[in-house]
Amino acid sequence: MGYTITEKILAAHTGKRSVVPGEFISAKLDLCLGNDITAPLAIKAFEEIGAKKVFDKTKIALIPDHFTPNKDLKSANQCKILSEFAHRHDIKFYFEVGRMGIEHALLPELGIVLPGDLVIGADSHTCTYGALGAFSTGVGSTDLAAAFATGRCWFRVPESMKFVYKGRLPKWTSGKDLILYTIGKIGVDGALYKAMEFGGYAIRTLDVDSRFSMCNMAIEAGAKSGIIEPDDITIEYIRERWKKAYAKSNRRKYTIYKSDGDARYAEVHEYDISRLEPQVSTPHLPSNSKDVGRLSKVAIDQVVIGSCTNGRLSDLEIAARVLKGKKVNSRVRTIVIPATQNIYIDALKLGYLEIFLDAGAIVSTPTCGPCLGGHMGILGAGEVAIATTNRNFKGRMGDLTSEVYLSNPAVAAASAIKGRIAHPAEVTA
Repeated sequence: MGYTITEKILAAHTGKRSVVPGEFISAKLDLCLGNDITAPLAIKAFEEIGAKKVFDKTKIALIPDHFTPNKDLKSANQCKILSEFAHRHDIKFYFEVGRMGIEHALLPELGIVLPGDLVIGADSHTCTYGALGAFSTGVGSTDLAAAFATGRCWFRVPESMKFVYKGRLPKWTSGKDLILYTIGKIGVDGALYKAMEFGGYAIRTLDVDSRFSMCNMAIEAGAKSGIIEPDDITIEYIRERWKKAYAKSNRRKYTIYKSDGDARYAEVHEYDISRLEPQVSTPHLPSNSKDVGRLSKVAIDQVVIGSCTNGRLSDLEIAARVLKGKKVNSRVRTIVIPATQNIYIDALKLGYLEIFLDAGAIVSTPTCGPCLGGHMGILGAGEVAIATTNRNFKGRMGDLTSEVYLSNPAVAAASAIKGRIAHPAEVTA
């Protein structure tokens, strides 16, 4: 009997030759992650159990990104706890405002997460790193506290579901559309506590940014993780990161795992996506995905382009391509948030930020901000937004009567111009 990529990674971190779905294991960790909301709780628990030092100061990442730059006194004190703990324990991967970014974009960018790694984070979208062939998943703050002290975490080995995408993605579609379409097919609990393994021709032709978008939203189907087997595109992404000064010091060995041909899956789903339209998820669930053309009468008040799902350079590039030489509708607030400081700098050099500003949008420093109703774009009563974020639950971005639609960056940019949900083809030649 063969094994899946997920089972192989978990087994390698237990020292066992193999593991099977349903088995409870204790595994060594390559990285533990916390942010300004979740890490203070973990730090409190860490101190309450009497721990004196962290297990490895080079395997912990603390990133203030949710309510930063500090929006109020409470958020300032949360960040203060993070900063003091990081300096007290000499944590290598602590990133202050001005040197940081949204955690799930920053860590891969800096080469801190690599193929074959086992990563936990006190944030549900930690599953993002599966795009590089790592097993990564979200945990609670108390699990993170224990990991700070021991370098280990317990898991129940998940079953795997395989998703095979046939065909080539049409123009204006991306990994974001694939995952919205998939969640629409299986539902928000369709992969409950399972590893979603993505493959097929369409996946092999995706760039890494689109792969990040897909694995990022595995949690929206209830999954334990999302994962894609590493290939030449993955390796080239890592090599390109390592050429940059900010990632050189993080070079280390990594291991490529792939699923066996006779590996067992709980379910296998196959989709022909050669005619897939850009997808938009309607309130109040990511699974409410529809072709963009069915929603052309929905007026909007706000557009958000950014987040750990779609705030990378390629996302900004396509939004800039749609917005270039055009103006945002006078009724619409358009907020663009590069996911990291390096993405911000690159977008500035490439002229994307000037395009956004000329169009009438604003550009923010990296922050999760509006995605979770934190700041930098809170919705008022009855307001409607279209966003490249990952969740559209009731009240997620502000008032309980507000509404959030989810889309890719091209659709969000086109909608900003039209003042309603729009296909990019409506505003481009």
